[in-house]
Amino acid sequence: MQGSDMDKETPRATKRPGSFTRPDHWSTAPAPEPREAEKRDDPDGLDPTRFGDWERNGIAIDF
Repeated sequence: MQGSDMDKETPRATKRPGSFTRPDHWSTAPAPEPREAEKRDDPDGLDPTRFGDWERNGIAIDF
């Protein structure tokens, strides 16, 4: 497959973009500190250990 476009490298950017002007509606305040998650009592006794994972009998189950 000689001469195909796959043989050519993508040209690299050599210039930086111009200066950036912050829009007036953007805030300069820092992001708020994260707050502690609320612990809920689940009637089934299930407690997610990670997003999408649940622990049952000491084993994390991903569903």
